[in-house]
Amino acid sequence: MITVIIPYYQREAGILAKALASVAAQQPAGMPIQVLVVDDASPVPAEPEVEAVGAFSSQVRIIKQPNGGPGAARNTGIDHALAGTRYIAFLDSDDIWSNDHLARAAAALGSGYSFYFADHFQLGATVGAFARAGRIQPDKHPQLADTFPGLHAYQGDLLDQIIRGNVIGTSTVAYDLQKFPDKRFKVEFTNAGEDYLFWMDIAHSGAKVAFSSTCEAHYGRGVNIFAGTGWGTEKHLLRLHNEIKYQKLTCELFPVTALQRAHINACLARLRKAFASDLLHRVAHRKKIPIGLLWRHMKLDPLSFLLMPFSLASGLLQRGKS
Repeated sequence: MITVIIPYYQREAGILAKALASVAAQQPAGMPIQVLVVDDASPVPAEPEVEAVGAFSSQVRIIKQPNGGPGAARNTGIDHALAGTRYIAFLDSDDIWSNDHLARAAAALGSGYSFYFADHFQLGATVGAFARAGRIQPDKHPQLADTFPGLHAYQGDLLDQIIRGNVIGTSTVAYDLQKFPDKRFKVEFTNAGEDYLFWMDIAHSGAKVAFSSTCEAHYGRGVNIFAGTGWGTEKHLLRLHNEIKYQKLTCELFPVTALQRAHINACLARLRKAFASDLLHRVAHRKKIPIGLLWRHMKLDPLSFLLMPFSLASGLLQRGKS
């Protein structure tokens, strides 16, 4: 059985119904499909969305839980997968699949691979994420014989790929639950790379990886944990805190190489400068200062605060030039 897990939290009706319709339209994947919609205390209830897909609703189960974020919802789905589930596939509630996604994923996983991902269209994009990012070249990875066109055996170090140039979109991932029955998202790192950490955990555990160079998902506009976290927003400082936490945690959890550590250090330098600049901007414009966050950040990364004099000097210099 393939179990499709959809974490659900939306403020607009009709979004989940589109995602479910794309699951209902899947070509035969050679095994039964069950769908677990994990209602993460969504303001818009899941029941009407499920009813909207008609007869397919019999293959959909709704599980309700207090709000815990997407990783917690995915963990709940994994925990409730029916006995006999071989593969887990993830789909966010505002995304949709191409109608051959599960068939292609099952073909790759059935060829001896244990982790699968695919190219996809990010929000509003007409060019696939692989080409836009330029971080993976499919023609350098051998195609899988006797399967769908565009399926490849990943060659190289996926852990390094994720650390230095991640190309994995959550709504394209499928993996062999029987090979990795105990893997779960680290919910304490919601907003701080919990999905990347999940992929790295599986990669570090010896997953045999296949991917598709065909775009198999379209990302949609729904509730997003990064919405409203751009420069100047109230949540921007929290986002920087979480990104620094993720980068440091990667070094703690995995055996990074010198090249990977250099990349992480460069990311940390950029994030620390942005954190110091954001905080100084708040002080200069008399904006609210999140004292609790600053205290947590001081314990996490005191170096961010040591950079503030340099950020202040840089800002004054730039102002003087203008």
